[in-house]
Amino acid sequence: MFEALTQIGLPIALILIMAGVGLGLTPADFWRVFREPRAFLLGAFCQFLLLPLIALGVIALTGLQGELAIGLFILALCPGGTTSNLYSLLARADVGLSVSLTAVIGFITPITIPLLAVWAIEFYGDGRAQFELPIAKTWLQLMIITVVPVVIGMLIRGRWERFALKMEPFITRFSALVLLLLIISISVNLGSRIIDFAIQAGPAAVLLNLTTMALGYFAGKALLHREAQARAISLEVGLQNGTLALLITTGILQSAEMSVAPSIYSLVMFISATLFTLWVLRQDRRRRFRGATQA
Repeated sequence: MFEALTQIGLPIALILIMAGVGLGLTPADFWRVFREPRAFLLGAFCQFLLLPLIALGVIALTGLQGELAIGLFILALCPGGTTSNLYSLLARADVGLSVSLTAVIGFITPITIPLLAVWAIEFYGDGRAQFELPIAKTWLQLMIITVVPVVIGMLIRGRWERFALKMEPFITRFSALVLLLLIISISVNLGSRIIDFAIQAGPAAVLLNLTTMALGYFAGKALLHREAQARAISLEVGLQNGTLALLITTGILQSAEMSVAPSIYSLVMFISATLFTLWVLRQDRRRRFRGATQA
């Protein structure tokens, strides 16, 4: 059952999810990168460099080893997804910046993930279990499962915009449901070991999430001086595509242990993003109240 879910169900589900990402994109989302390059470059820097570096630091700090460390690092290599765009809307962030980062980074990560994941397997692997990640084959798989559906989704959006806008919210809910089913399946497959693994990987996943969200937000505030863009970068860096991470750890590498950290992170990120959204909206209300009293 677990093998059928990860080998067949997960790729199909991720194809549908990525097509949903494409339904929310237009060519303007890519051109926005050139119109406001500073915000995009800062977000890309946080996603491509800051996030993996912090993951390495967290792994060293918490003493995470073996497959648990590999899983957390692979999660840090994954792009944001539709969830970051949704929370950017709720948090009154720069939704355009969020969508642009999701779109462009989503096209690049199928190239970077196999290369860096192979390094992580060699660096953190304890030698007791052998995992193979053929770079060319993995790249082709990720391109077919992630990039091609996005392009198809964009073509549908361009041809049938009303249909695309109507379907987009359903795809977002579907992605959350798939992620939840995967986490439950992984937990069942690991049995009693899930508690020990969760105790080991949980603090690292929480620390990675909170640290990256905080650094993304304050970097945006300090360098861009625009609250909406700082919020978007924070959410984009903190909300990773957990479904893609689980495709790699369970579907390609076939390791339930590697999937523990991405699973915990995927649960934690919804909590932290919700609390962050409530906090920034409260800040907005306070600013409006102060403005009204001073008027």
